[in-house]
Amino acid sequence: MRIPGEWHRSFFKTSFYNPASPAALAKAGAEASFVIRKMKLRAGDRLLDLCCGPGRHAVPLAKKGLEVTGYDLSADYLKEAAERAAKARVKVRFLKGDMRRLAFKGEFDAVTSLFTSFGYFRKFSDDMRVLKGTARALRPGGYFLLDIVNRERLKSELRQRYWERLGKNDYSLDESEPAGDGIVTTRTRLKGGAAESRTYFVRLYSKARISAALRKAGLKPLRCWGGFDGSPFGPGSRRLIVLARRTG
Repeated sequence: MRIPGEWHRSFFKTSFYNPASPAALAKAGAEASFVIRKMKLRAGDRLLDLCCGPGRHAVPLAKKGLEVTGYDLSADYLKEAAERAAKARVKVRFLKGDMRRLAFKGEFDAVTSLFTSFGYFRKFSDDMRVLKGTARALRPGGYFLLDIVNRERLKSELRQRYWERLGKNDYSLDESEPAGDGIVTTRTRLKGGAAESRTYFVRLYSKARISAALRKAGLKPLRCWGGFDGSPFGPGSRRLIVLARRTG
């Protein structure tokens, strides 16, 4: 299965894939509370929501009194995020950009990367560019919370074909296979009789590998959880949520 080098530039369109589904939005408030609790954030703290998407976490985080900056490459998502913030009557700064090219220096008390918004690039060196940019964006002692899929659980449950009903006459089909140290998936959206397909890649990280990458970037891993319910991380966990702190 061929992977376009910059697949993410065309995949994240609201018309094709929107991570702010009603089910996801229903969980966002509790997930935002988990973030604030585990990062020990207070009203007025500055937070960067990296790959914020349509703002499903940025808005509830701003509602808690944080100064939130949402950063994403997708103009579609940023437009929806701004509309969501306006409707909620909260102030969020939304910026468009590539997460490999973060230009912030010591600006934030905390950075979040949620819902497996990391590991998209075929070159591991690009993932390291993201982590090093994240470290630079944090003030010394600032916290980074990274939420990614658990490699061991996904590998054990990976289905070559997976159908999901999204709505009336609206379905998606994921066809997946291993690709080096990750997985490559072609998603076909079937809506109203029309079909559209796009392919994406995600690098899978074990706890040991992501911890080593964080340390190399200047971020010290502190704790891990297996979900936003605060459950301990283990081989059977669906998520790998890592809390790290900028060193130096």
